[in-house]
Amino acid sequence: MLKIAYDPIYAHPLPEGHRFPMLKYELIPGQLLYEGVIGRNNLFSPGLLEENIITRTHDENYWHQLRDLTLSPKEQRRTGFPLSAQLVEREIRIAKGTIDGCRYAFDDGVAFNVAGGTHHAGSNWGEGFCLLNDQAIAANYLLDNKLATSILIIDLDVHQGNGTAEIFKNEFRVFTFSMHGANNFPYRKEYSDLDIPLQDGVSDGEFLDILKTTLPRLVEQHKPDFIFYLSGVDILATDKLGKLALSKDACKARDQFVFEQCIKHNVPVQVSMGGGYSPQIKDIVEAHCNTFKAAIDLYF
Repeated sequence: MLKIAYDPIYAHPLPEGHRFPMLKYELIPGQLLYEGVIGRNNLFSPGLLEENIITRTHDENYWHQLRDLTLSPKEQRRTGFPLSAQLVEREIRIAKGTIDGCRYAFDDGVAFNVAGGTHHAGSNWGEGFCLLNDQAIAANYLLDNKLATSILIIDLDVHQGNGTAEIFKNEFRVFTFSMHGANNFPYRKEYSDLDIPLQDGVSDGEFLDILKTTLPRLVEQHKPDFIFYLSGVDILATDKLGKLALSKDACKARDQFVFEQCIKHNVPVQVSMGGGYSPQIKDIVEAHCNTFKAAIDLYF
């Protein structure tokens, strides 16, 4: 059974002026339930995460500043959020949902987090609506508990996974792959193990050709025993921040190809949603829901 991490706090952590980007986190499960794609039993609400698991990935001083709400105004502006206890709790629950999703993925092949993909959070900073890096925390959890020995992180959000790259720059057991817009945020990039910067206006065929040439080779070479997939839909032509030109069909084909590779090599995968900033919320929700549908079609 497909298991999906979701909690109402995902959607309501912010003052009124910041809520639009968060609406999708309640609309995605709502739409999937409405269409009968999933049932209530597919959803689970993650708990809180122990501090020692957080500080395995994030600097202890940075974590204490988050926990104690003492980030400086400059550091808060970098995150894009006004810091609050509810926002910090949200990030903790997202990270716990990704860890729990890994355990479900070992049983079912795939598991989802409705939120997550907080790949701009580095070891000692928050940035770009990311405070704690959920997939990095989960990857370290798998390594520390000997649940995985070789991990591949596939980041296909339009923005480079700079925080993830920084966290794992000296960790040979985690291979970071980011395929992103070259001229997009973050403007100071980190170095992933493999970065593929895309020029503005990349279309369906070019994007999919690059992915289909690259990903099978990475899986063959590195033989991961676990994969994390960040499936941002800000690659869409409709996205106001993305600068690429992909259709919803190509976005779904991207997801299908990633899942097909995971199935072919019998590697479990945890999926976090990442970004999506199209002006029409329906475009964001439909594209994200297509990722769930692609997994259900292939796995269940």
